[in-house]
Amino acid sequence: RFNAEATKLTDVTVITISMDLPFAQKRWCGAAGVDKVIAVSDHKDRDFAHKSGTYLPNVGLLARSVFLLDSDNKVQYVEYVPEVTSHPDYEKALKAAKG
Repeated sequence: RFNAEATKLTDVTVITISMDLPFAQKRWCGAAGVDKVIAVSDHKDRDFAHKSGTYLPNVGLLARSVFLLDSDNKVQYVEYVPEVTSHPDYEKALKAAKG
């Protein structure tokens, strides 16, 4: 959904971070038609995972979450999705992004 909405958001960069390897991200994005977001892998060092508190060590994944930062890199919105198979509240995140 963020991919579809990304073209409507001005001055917003959408970045998705996962534990997938870069080649797997590229393959998935291509197959899913995701071309408006930047995919970043945290597979090697898990730096983002540990700093953001999103690492799920039992499954080796990142918890689904949304972080909205302003132009000064200050966090303006955070959502941690309680279940990996659930989606974030897109409406709330998009509303926060639109200001």
